[in-house]
Amino acid sequence: MSQQKILYLSKADVASTGVTMKEIIAALLVAFREHGEGKVEMPPKPGVHTRPDAFIHAMPAYIPALHSVGMKWVSGYPENFKRGLPYITGLMILNDDDTGIPLAVMDCTWITGMRTGAATAVAAKYLARPESSSVGILGCGVQGCTNLEALKVLFPITRVVAYDVLPDAADRYARETRERFGVDVTIAKQPRDAVDGLDLVVTAGPILHQPHATIKAGWLKEGAFASLVDFDSYWDGAAMRESAKFCTDDVPQLEHYRSIGYFQNIPPIYASVGELVAGKKRGRENARERTMTCNLGLAMDDMATAPIVYQRAVERGIGVWLSP
Repeated sequence: MSQQKILYLSKADVASTGVTMKEIIAALLVAFREHGEGKVEMPPKPGVHTRPDAFIHAMPAYIPALHSVGMKWVSGYPENFKRGLPYITGLMILNDDDTGIPLAVMDCTWITGMRTGAATAVAAKYLARPESSSVGILGCGVQGCTNLEALKVLFPITRVVAYDVLPDAADRYARETRERFGVDVTIAKQPRDAVDGLDLVVTAGPILHQPHATIKAGWLKEGAFASLVDFDSYWDGAAMRESAKFCTDDVPQLEHYRSIGYFQNIPPIYASVGELVAGKKRGRENARERTMTCNLGLAMDDMATAPIVYQRAVERGIGVWLSP
């Protein structure tokens, strides 16, 4: 019997593999197409909840076209910033799809940030105007950064308006974003300033059981696209109902969340992102449509990304091999 080894990749290891946002978007396009065709096995994620608005979820998925199978065990604790800790933490297990043997255990923080941004970009490819050049970011943490990074891969972004309830976070985001992406960044004094008149809007605050519903009807301009990374936490029901096409990455999982108290004021769901990618539903059909996606964050996003990270780590000798 051949010796089994598991590759362990720390957060720093994962980030050092050099996997690009462009590569992750390409992998997610394959995954979403397979999802739209009904070929992805991905049960709704079970979870436990030790604090209000906190979660720890188990997220398994199998994507046949990518020969990728595994699970993420991930937590999100919105009060962690008060302790100097990240909101999202966790681990991923990547398995061999022929034998089921674990191939790798890796930190999930970098992958979660990158694949979430990539999922926004995939949805925007079908729902946003291709000439979109301005972005409003509400929530200047990891997701505020990675969503902008992903949108810049597909759109000619030149202007960013950033808002955060913590002014220091907005200041830091503006400095880092200008330096990294070479775009014009304005710090919004009020949330509306990061929505009004902009082509793309990303809300990336903490996920809340009871939305604060800050964004009101009339703020999102005609022809704009919004990505609700924080579920509907930032959005008033009337504002969401202005959308001509309200989409999500997985309808069964959204309905599961609705059954436990989330998403009580959203409009009817037009399509899943997979249906858009697979060509089963039309995306944007005219320049005036307001469009939205509320991506929940899917296990298949992680399982589309993990094999690229694993292969790059093996090629570059990154990580530590462990005996099971």
